[in-house]
Amino acid sequence: MPKQHNQAILALEDGTVFRGTGFGASTTRTGEARFSTAMSGYQEILTDPASRGLMLAMSYSHIGSTGMNELDAESDRPQVSGLVVEELCEHPSSWRSQQSLHENLAAAGVPGIQGIDTRALTRRLRESGTMRAVLCTDGSLDEAAAVDLARRSDSLKGSKLVSEVTTKQNYLWDPEDRLSREWVVRNPTSPVPYTMEGKDCFVSLPPTRHRLVALDLGIGRGFLSSLRQKGFRVEVVNAFASADEILATNPDGIVLSNGPGDPAALEKIHETVRQLLGRKPILAIGLGHLILAHALGGRTRALHSGHHNGQPVQDLRSGGVAITHQNQGFAVDESSVPSVLEVTHRNLNDGTIEGTRHRELPAISLQCIPSAAPRTNDVFDIFEEFAKMIDQSK
Repeated sequence: MPKQHNQAILALEDGTVFRGTGFGASTTRTGEARFSTAMSGYQEILTDPASRGLMLAMSYSHIGSTGMNELDAESDRPQVSGLVVEELCEHPSSWRSQQSLHENLAAAGVPGIQGIDTRALTRRLRESGTMRAVLCTDGSLDEAAAVDLARRSDSLKGSKLVSEVTTKQNYLWDPEDRLSREWVVRNPTSPVPYTMEGKDCFVSLPPTRHRLVALDLGIGRGFLSSLRQKGFRVEVVNAFASADEILATNPDGIVLSNGPGDPAALEKIHETVRQLLGRKPILAIGLGHLILAHALGGRTRALHSGHHNGQPVQDLRSGGVAITHQNQGFAVDESSVPSVLEVTHRNLNDGTIEGTRHRELPAISLQCIPSAAPRTNDVFDIFEEFAKMIDQSK
């Protein structure tokens, strides 16, 4: 049984305080309280660089049953500031588990709290919106001090967290074609080519058809793997690389990735994207979708409680609907959409803009992460749309 800490406190800036039992690291951290209604995929959510700065509450009641493993991680460590769950599973049951959730968070210095009413917390955040929060698992703060610290902590509005998660050195993703292979349950009757490595079964990768440069705003390994699975070879570069540096690699297309923080605060990247428009086809995802809007003269706004869960999104061109995974706290301001952008996708929960396409230049975007939800690509395959855009631009 993992060693746990008593009298853990989660305090919100509105004065609300929850008491529970601590796990993970014994420390005090600040962050912006958001909730996720996802029933699975907690490891991917916690390790997604777009989760940087979040005090994330999982509304599903039992978290940790599959443990943590290297293959499913979106980055090399948990990115959240803290984790809030109703009940922690202390003994993972999956044969793929290499570490318990408690052990993983403790090693990364991330605190967690369990034993609180996450339904009440979710309702509070849904009604009042996102709030700054403090999670204390080391006993260093009482309730009043924790609330005071939450009120004095930084907000994600105006934050430039991209600088904390972007790669320091440019690199070619998966040059040996091993990390991108999709892990599947072995099925001897499947017509899809696969290989076995011990107990692991992997779908074979297709030949490379296009070379891309990805601007790393906080790119996840799963998204990179999905690009390779669709036939793209990807070089990842620092988020603040200049347009000349990007074009010097002579890619077939450019990707603006997902990531954390406020898109309005990234003026230097806005200008870089302006210089790239029309030079090479652009695919913008998540934060990249929001930056593309800024580059074309649009604006973004903070979402009331963020999109950190499954969201129904409709392709307005085909009418198809998919339940998508999202990890964003901002959206394109409807009143600022430039005339050169066609709105192609909408969120069916709150009506926010989920996708755009430039009417004249080769550039498309999606707010959701197309590779992170089951069967999303069966409804709208933006990867194939981007590949055709590249072919037509040559």
